[in-house]
Amino acid sequence: MKLFVGLGNPGDKYRANRHNIGFMAVDRIADRHGFGPWRKKFQGLMSEGTIGGERVTLLKPETYMNESGRSVGEAQRFLKIPLSDVYVFHDELDLAPGKVKVKVGGGNAGHNGLRSITAHIENDYKRVRLGIGHPGSKDAVVYYVLNDFAKSERGWLDALLDAVSDAATYLAKGDDARFLSDVALKSQSEQDKPESAPQQPRPQPKASAPHPAGERASKRQSALAENLKKWLSSRKSGDENR
Repeated sequence: MKLFVGLGNPGDKYRANRHNIGFMAVDRIADRHGFGPWRKKFQGLMSEGTIGGERVTLLKPETYMNESGRSVGEAQRFLKIPLSDVYVFHDELDLAPGKVKVKVGGGNAGHNGLRSITAHIENDYKRVRLGIGHPGSKDAVVYYVLNDFAKSERGWLDALLDAVSDAATYLAKGDDARFLSDVALKSQSEQDKPESAPQQPRPQPKASAPHPAGERASKRQSALAENLKKWLSSRKSGDENR
């Protein structure tokens, strides 16, 4: 069995925050692979199902980010899952938006959720690092991660979440390398799809130029009408002088 943990903060206030991309990832996995309903357990929300024939438990800690380890530790010990089968999905400032990396252990790079998990289950679990980019200044990090994804970011975000959920089959089988290559291929192909071209206005028909023969006939008719008018006028004058 694998334990897939998504990191984030509970509640509508934080739902669309960059810091909650871990929650978004496991939600998309649950939808994509037909998992059972979420239920309260292990100080969080848990859902169970299978991916590619492998049993997987999804977990979203509700202890808030800084205390994520309390929930993860309780689940990992109760389910007796080895650290090598624990995957934690989290936001990563040091990766460009839409990029994904998987690593085992290592530093926590100032991520309080990872620091809490390490304190409760040690360090050798797997991290699925979901790139959100860096705001450019250390002072801006808290504001950046605790704010919603911008409208302009939703294209790559949806492409990434779809790719991660589709490729989760390889994580469930322990094939991290294939997971990464599949995510890169699928997310890039989604982002490269051309947008629907705007409909061009239908050109208005141009007024056709008069045909030379028709123009000559029209001039002759005008001359005849003028002559007829003069003749009638002269007849009238003659009648009046009689």
